[in-house]
Amino acid sequence: MDSYNKIIRLSNTLYNNALEKARVRDLSGAAETLRKSLRFYKANIPARNLLGLVYYEMGEVVDALSEWVISRSLQPEDNPAEQYLEAIQSNRSRLSSVNQTIKKYNQALLYCQQKSSDLAIIQLKKILSANPGLIKGHQLLALLYMQEKKYELAKRELQAAVRIDTSNITTLRYLQEVDQYLQKGSSSEKSTHRKKETTASYQSGNDVIIQPANFKDTSPVMTIVNLIIGVVIGVLLTWFLIIPNARQSAISDARKAELEANNELTSRTQEIKGLEQEIEKLNKKIKQMEGKSDDSQKIINNYEQLLTVYDAFAQDNIQAAGDTISNVDSSLLGAQAKAMYETLTAQVNEKYIAAVYQQAEKDYNARKYPEAVTGLEKVVQAEEDYNDGYAVYYLAQSYRQTGDSANAIKYYQRMVELHPGTQRARSSQRYIDELSQQP
Repeated sequence: MDSYNKIIRLSNTLYNNALEKARVRDLSGAAETLRKSLRFYKANIPARNLLGLVYYEMGEVVDALSEWVISRSLQPEDNPAEQYLEAIQSNRSRLSSVNQTIKKYNQALLYCQQKSSDLAIIQLKKILSANPGLIKGHQLLALLYMQEKKYELAKRELQAAVRIDTSNITTLRYLQEVDQYLQKGSSSEKSTHRKKETTASYQSGNDVIIQPANFKDTSPVMTIVNLIIGVVIGVLLTWFLIIPNARQSAISDARKAELEANNELTSRTQEIKGLEQEIEKLNKKIKQMEGKSDDSQKIINNYEQLLTVYDAFAQDNIQAAGDTISNVDSSLLGAQAKAMYETLTAQVNEKYIAAVYQQAEKDYNARKYPEAVTGLEKVVQAEEDYNDGYAVYYLAQSYRQTGDSANAIKYYQRMVELHPGTQRARSSQRYIDELSQQP
């Protein structure tokens, strides 16, 4: 028993040391100390959660998630790891970004192996714009810059890595090498510059005359003449070279912008013409169907609704497009319009559901539960298990807060069925039991 207590105390001591290192941003040192702490006592929950936070700060989101999942499995109740996981998993775009970052980093490594350094640099810049805390990304990009002798750019990446983790040995070693190259380059440039300034020569007849580079003609007349010549040359250069180039560049840019605008306008015009042709065909049919005026009006209204959806989507008004597209009856559309409707439905619904869920989640967090119910109902109706079941869970919570016990129980039950064994499922079952006992 004494040995066990000693092991626990040693693990806690290492955790405290790691905490001090993390506070001064010695993240690599903190991570190493925490791994030692967990080797002594795997169930040290604070140490495992802190290791996850350190990994997350270093841009290693997958390793962070792994530590928090293990922590939650060791201590399911009253564990901060549950909050960390929910914060990341509820942000679907963040999870997608993490997944893409891993794929892009592996692709960058493959480019390096294929000696395609240009492609690797482009890939790493994309990665670091999405995940600026990824230390190994900064290090690899710095190595590529060093390989291309771009030492200033390499130093900038390494300094960014140092700001994240002050004591990373690999970063500090690379930085030392870059400083050495920069010092050599600086001294070499100064030496060359001095040699160039030492003397200057010119030809006079058959003789070569050598004079100091800093030789100056002190004659006032020559000074005035040189000034006049310099002004004239400057005016001529501006008139014959700079102004025409600037004018030509402006004309070229304007033509490019005009061409792009014309292409975009032509594309939109063709699509609208297609719809207008469909409407014209329908108008002709309507004239031939005098006894079916009500059905004809429905068809016209249906096409008008489709045009409204298209116009809203073209203007990036996803909310209006999503609200309107549900009013379109695809059975009343022609072949071309139906194909457009299916394309719009696929593009609009994904963005619309995401936008509605984002607003509903904001309303839920702001305790605007009636507004949250309205948005979450739309999301659940479109995709019941949206965002890994969080839509259903937040909807049940919102109904409970508004006093609608029947609907709250209904959606809590769906949460239990969709995600059995999770913390949210256990919480849902507890709420079901409480609400069922109410009179």
